[in-house]
Amino acid sequence: MSVPVFILTLASAVTVIGLFAPGWSDLLLIGPPAAIAALVLLLRFFWRRPKAENLIILDGSNVMHWKDGTPRLEIVASVLRDLEAAGYTPGVVFDANAGYLLSGHYRHDGDLGRALKLPSDRVMVVPKGTPADPYILRAARDMGARIVTNDRYRDWAEDFPEITQKGHLIRGGVRQGRIWLDLAQAAARA
Repeated sequence: MSVPVFILTLASAVTVIGLFAPGWSDLLLIGPPAAIAALVLLLRFFWRRPKAENLIILDGSNVMHWKDGTPRLEIVASVLRDLEAAGYTPGVVFDANAGYLLSGHYRHDGDLGRALKLPSDRVMVVPKGTPADPYILRAARDMGARIVTNDRYRDWAEDFPEITQKGHLIRGGVRQGRIWLDLAQAAARA
């Protein structure tokens, strides 16, 4: 977002110089169109930005084990589609070993994003040797998002007391072959 703001500022300055400085009127060929383009980019950014109450983060390494304890990316994909259909904007955070558990080799953000049909900026694989939990909890706090997981994050409750609030952690699972999510808790919090 800082680039369009910079371009808008610079283009506005160029336009003012072109209007008021003698001999610099040629700048009017560049300034106004650049300002309009930057303004369009800014408007698109704010128009498409999801509302905080609709943001949800999936604990991907937890969710992928919901069916029979076996890691399955299709479970994560199903949960994502259900959340999108309910009007949420989901993102996913995985432990570094998720790729190994799913397919026997490391898989990075972009690879898992493509497999889940999500933009790569909504998928994160944490660095090797670090737990995903603090990344998930910090991202949820920073974005005002809720978390889909069956983990209670008890080890992190002191640093992230919001996890004890009703509706912050959204439970789910697979029953009789179907995904279920406790979105009533999430709606009660919103």
